[in-house]
Order: sequence, then structure tokens, then C-alpha cells
Amino acid sequence: MTSAIVAGLPDPGRCLVMGVVNVTPDSFSDGGAWFDPDKAVRHGLDLVAEGADIVDVGGESTRPGAQRVPLDEELRRVVPVIGTLAAEGVAVSVDTMRAEVAEAAVAAGARLVNDVSGGLADPGMARVVAAARVPYVVMHWRGHSHDMQTRAIYDDVVTEVRDELLRRVDAVLAEGVDPTMIVLDPGLGFAKSPEAGHNWQLIARLDALLDTGYPVLVGASRKRFLGRLLAAPDGTPRSFTGADDATVAITSLVAAAGAWCVRVHRVRPNADAVRVAAAVRAAVPRRGAHG
Repeated sequence: MTSAIVAGLPDPGRCLVMGVVNVTPDSFSDGGAWFDPDKAVRHGLDLVAEGADIVDVGGESTRPGAQRVPLDEELRRVVPVIGTLAAEGVAVSVDTMRAEVAEAAVAAGARLVNDVSGGLADPGMARVVAAARVPYVVMHWRGHSHDMQTRAIYDDVVTEVRDELLRRVDAVLAEGVDPTMIVLDPGLGFAKSPEAGHNWQLIARLDALLDTGYPVLVGASRKRFLGRLLAAPDGTPRSFTGADDATVAITSLVAAAGAWCVRVHRVRPNADAVRVAAAVRAAVPRRGAHG
């Protein structure tokens, strides 16, 4: 199934690296550094030069507490950037919860739709993706950013996330999405409690998602649960950028486990990490190889 998913996308035979370009003034991770379209394009090209296989362009912040932006504003932010990067031969994904934005982005050259709501925020999304015949990242989601953390209540987070994702898969398949075009994302940081260890449990038991047969994308980069893990002795969380090395560690773990792609802000060290993980995986003897 993985080979079908990457049709039209780079296929280097290892975990892919998706670099993040936030065309927003209020991103939690970079504070609006790439809000200017020209800067966003240059950053996207820089990420490719550093080893990004895909560049993920988003125009709406999904940080905890963020409010939604109007449709026209989201379109204004992302479509020109996507069009320019695509014209340069970059494999671009669009990070959006809106069907109209996804449709415009694909028309501008996006090759993948990355929907953090898994189709729940916009009932029209699955039909757009089905018609476009592009890969579709279905993320685990329980609500918009302004109140998602109130919904981080689980008896068994791994089982519940897997089952809720599979229900979303059934829903988008019913709308005509090709099953070979679906990627699952456990939604680290989205309606997941750092105090309860939800994110760590999902990373440790990634096999529960991999065993579904669908490719899995992991987005741990600069998430708050990393900052809390690395907090100073007085309890002050590590800065978002200060968690970049920890992100590389997670990339190594999930790539070695078989993740299809990692979504990251700093590309070069994570690109190194997936290559290390691929070398380790290649060195493991196949079962039965020695009789």
C-alpha cells in the first residue's frame, strides 16, 4: 500500500521527510517568520535543499487556543506559495481543513492534502480529495484548537485513536477516496494530554497504527509535550526550537519502526535521522534468511 500512496510523490525507499512552511502570523513554532509569501517560498526551497521530500504549506494556525481564519484569507496565504513552489518542481502538500482550500491548492499544484481534522471539519473534503485523486492524510482529531484539550480523555489512548481513525477511513472511503491514497496520523498534541502521557504512548505503540496496513505520518516536531519533557529544574518548559534535537530522536525511533513520513520544522538533521533508520532496517536479517 505504501508504494501506491507515494504515486506522484518522491519514493526514496525510506521514511519521507515533510518540511513545514507556516504562512501564518501566529504559528506556535516560528512566530510568523514565513508569513510573507516571498519568504515562505524561499524557505520552502531551502527545506528542499536540506533534504525535504515534501513541503507542507499551511495558512491556518492549529496551536492550542488558536481561532480560525476566514476562508478568503487562508486562500490568499497559501495558494500563491503553493503555485510558485510547484512550478519549481517541489512536491507540495497543503495543510488545511477546508475543502475549498484543498481544491484550490491542488489546482495550483499541490500533490497531497494534509487534513488535521480527518475530514470532520468540512464534510466536503473527502469528495474533493476523491475527485482530485491525491494522497490524503487523515489525522486523529476531536475538535478545533480553541477547545481540543478539553477532549483529551481516554481509557486507552492507543486503541481509541486507532479505532477513531479507522472510522474516519470508513467515512472517507464511502465518499469515494481511493484506499491506496490514505495516510494515517495519530495527531500528536491534538486532544492529547502531556500529563497523561498520551503522546508517548502513541509513539511507543506506533505498531498499532502500522498494523492497520495504512502508511503512517508522525508529526512530533516542536510540540508542547517535548518542551515539558525537557523543562528546566524550575519547571519552565523548553522553547519550541529548543526541542528540535528531541524531535530528531523521535524521528529516528518512528522511522526505524516503519513510519511512512515525519513532519518536521528543521529538515537537515531529520533527513539524516531517516537515513540512519533506513540503514538499520536494511541491516536486520529477514525472517528465515538463515534457514
